[in-house]
Amino acid sequence: TGDRIEFTNSPWSFSTKATQQELGLERLEILNDFTALALSLPLLAPDERRAVGAGESVADAPIALIGPGTGLGVSGLVWSGAHWIPLQTEGGHVTFSPVDEREWQIGRILHRQFGHVSPERLLSGPGLVNLYHALAELEGWSLETLTPADITDRALTGTCSHCREVVELFCGALGTAAGNLAITLGARGGVYIGGGIAPRLGDFFDQSTFRRRFEERGRFSDYLAAIPTWVITAANPALRGVAAALN
Repeated sequence: TGDRIEFTNSPWSFSTKATQQELGLERLEILNDFTALALSLPLLAPDERRAVGAGESVADAPIALIGPGTGLGVSGLVWSGAHWIPLQTEGGHVTFSPVDEREWQIGRILHRQFGHVSPERLLSGPGLVNLYHALAELEGWSLETLTPADITDRALTGTCSHCREVVELFCGALGTAAGNLAITLGARGGVYIGGGIAPRLGDFFDQSTFRRRFEERGRFSDYLAAIPTWVITAANPALRGVAAALN
């Protein structure tokens, strides 16, 4: 707000002017991480993204970006006729869209805890823990104190069936969120999955219900089936986006 930058998922805040003066900079530009990541998308080589499902991108059509990590980042790109314009959004904080009875039950549990239930409450590192606790309540598990990394590690190694169930639900819910975003933006240029979680899931993610849930939209299922989805595999792509912004 104004000169002050505040973080949604951190107590940190700072003044742009004070930081510029402290560092002795002639110019200081503040860029959201997902805005930077969005700007990197046209620069990615084919081997820096992994396709999940079919679909063909349409040249110069809008591109969507969604990515669970510390929170749920959402952005996109729109072609101006000369260059790509990044969308600065807070799409991770819209309202969660459950698709079946179990997800409605999870939503009710999270509503009791948080009031408003956004996709970020499920689709993030902390969201994995929220899902673990909600499913434990629904199904009567004995809770352990697990971190997001514990949950994904145990799911991938097959050492915890409960963790596997959590991550499977996570992937499906991400498919629904990504499909909603694709329809909202008309993202026939494709949908990219960023953040720190999905790339780490590898084959588990590719074989999950993500793509099925992405496409399941009744009358608009064919529309979404034609849109490609990719997991970003490049190292530090947002730095390229920052360079693109400076240029």
